[in-house]
Amino acid sequence: MALPIPVEKSAESERWTLPEARSMEVVNAIVAAPLLERSSWSWRAWWIGFCVSLAATMAFLVTVFLVFYRGIGIWGVNSTVVWGFAIADYVWWIGIGNAGTLISSMLLLMRQRWRASTNRFAEAMTLFAATIAGIFPIIHLGRPLYFYWLTPYPNTMHVWPQWRSALIWDFWAILSYILFSILFWYVGLIPDFATMRDRAQKRGQAAFYGALALGWCGSSRQWQVYEKLHLALACLGVPLVVSLHSVVGMDFAASLMPGWQESIFPPYFVVGAMYSGFAMVACLAALVRWGFRMHGLITTAHFDVMAKIMLAASIIMGLSYATEWFNAWYGGERADRSLVMFEFAGHYAPLFWALLLCNVVIPQAFWWAGVRRSVAAVFVIAVIINIGMWLERILIIWNTLSHDYLPSAWRIFLPTIWDWMVTFGSLGLFALMFLVFVRVIPVVSMHEVRKLIAEGQSP
Repeated sequence: MALPIPVEKSAESERWTLPEARSMEVVNAIVAAPLLERSSWSWRAWWIGFCVSLAATMAFLVTVFLVFYRGIGIWGVNSTVVWGFAIADYVWWIGIGNAGTLISSMLLLMRQRWRASTNRFAEAMTLFAATIAGIFPIIHLGRPLYFYWLTPYPNTMHVWPQWRSALIWDFWAILSYILFSILFWYVGLIPDFATMRDRAQKRGQAAFYGALALGWCGSSRQWQVYEKLHLALACLGVPLVVSLHSVVGMDFAASLMPGWQESIFPPYFVVGAMYSGFAMVACLAALVRWGFRMHGLITTAHFDVMAKIMLAASIIMGLSYATEWFNAWYGGERADRSLVMFEFAGHYAPLFWALLLCNVVIPQAFWWAGVRRSVAAVFVIAVIINIGMWLERILIIWNTLSHDYLPSAWRIFLPTIWDWMVTFGSLGLFALMFLVFVRVIPVVSMHEVRKLIAEGQSP
């Protein structure tokens, strides 16, 4: 009578791991070897990536310094289009940052076994992306030296933050999210730090990972507490993540601008965050799989299931776009209808058509199983989706601010080299942090993959 359960577990294990990696010792060796036996690995590609990302990071820092020194006038913002790349980059990065914890916590609660091979770098992606996102509102303030006014700091003037300002919402949403993500990520790492400590051959490595392991010895009591804590954090993580990007959506929806004052924005932003986040996770999974030879742990089945989720998200995004157009027509407001016409035929129309192509049309290729199970195809389409999602973020700002209620105030945003440098520089900063992460931290959750394999081997 109990036979169907072990058969199902075995199928799950075989689906998400290849035979050559279906052993607990092999899993430990595959993940730990690059970090503990560095001399036996070629790090040439890593060093190339590190140098390129370091150069891009320096460009980012130079741009930030110039913004502090000369002001936001070095960007393409003007008296009408007062938001530009900085706010679009903020929304794009916070969307990607949203996805890692959302994916990890939701998949944990839904007991999706395939998360074991992807959740570690997805959560790291969240930390790095959310950190970068938090930089943009500060450098966009105009007078960033007063950014601490966003906090209710003790003062003698009894000046409190303006709680009706979207900046305050963003500050608290990002701060709470980053703190939670660090805790969620670190808790999941503790058993693996202990594994690294026990496998380390050098005293320095053992001391480093031992300190991070916090005395973990793998007792039944520790595992029991760990499972409860991890599950409780996942329960907290889902509503927190949804509320975070809903707050970002409310930054726009709470205004009176045409194209922004829509109740669909919060859920639409959450789905968009999940969409771009899954696309970024797919890209990182392909690179980690290639760079660390983890074909046995990150299989084509992982890309297949991520492609299906991106396909579903692309359909929802297409419906969201159509809902916006329908609401503009059905509402009968002149400014809203004029804005939709401007999107399709205005100054930014080529970018808008490219957005629809990247976010809605090209992902339909995932209807074919052959495309979903091709790592190269999923990687390329995931990159296209991320480009499309960035275009969506910048066009939300450009279209509305360039074409609002007052025709005499209509102006176009013309980006400067500093706009592009801050955008590409932030990509370099993200790559730099991720490269340092893979050099120090186990990039795949060893204990969760071992658990998956053990369940498959249990009678």
